[in-house]
Amino acid sequence: MAASSPFTTQLAEDETLSLGEQAFRQLRDAIIRGALPAGSKISERGLAARFGMSAQPVREALRRLEREGLVVTLPRSGTVVAEVGPGQLAELGRIRAALEGVAAALAAERLDAAGLAALAALLRRMEAGTEARDSAALDAANEEFHALIHAAAGNAFLTRSLTSLRAYDHAGRHRAVGSTPRDLPKSLAEHKAIVAAFKRRDPALAEARMRGHVLRSLVTNGVLPAGDRKPR
Repeated sequence: MAASSPFTTQLAEDETLSLGEQAFRQLRDAIIRGALPAGSKISERGLAARFGMSAQPVREALRRLEREGLVVTLPRSGTVVAEVGPGQLAELGRIRAALEGVAAALAAERLDAAGLAALAALLRRMEAGTEARDSAALDAANEEFHALIHAAAGNAFLTRSLTSLRAYDHAGRHRAVGSTPRDLPKSLAEHKAIVAAFKRRDPALAEARMRGHVLRSLVTNGVLPAGDRKPR
């Protein structure tokens, strides 16, 4: 690998995580950001030396990345970063929209007062970020918003599936032009509508609004064609 490392996260920041989890997160982040583009060869030994750990946790991280489809092992070529084309991103986006809707439906039944208060606080952060056109703050609040809903849904299999799929969502966003300023108020309104469905304890409404929100964001980011703006 080149001297300028694509791995920007410091291991010391993740000292509470296992070595395998540290390696996995850094590698996945580098792939998603495009710092390790498709076709890049990945050296297990080189990564172990760079991370200052044995080969075993790196091997564990690569196995997880291969299960997620982000790396592949090729005959006589070793492990390389996988090519995720527009068609695959679109398919995975539709799957994620459906599963995010299921998570919202479950959360609508299970969110307690503390959870609703936490979502309300996130909405206030989103309002401030939207007004300031602060994309970094909005991305952080959005991640927390979805993570809170996933936790409230209380289904470990669903959470694991969505975590894997969101890696592709980030990859799609990094390849796309991204949201324009006029899209930000629309996104904020959609988040507010989802929370309103939670307050009504209406699983069907929460599912429909969440799925529609995810599909719309995928269209905005160029992952899906405009015809997929609404749930099927």
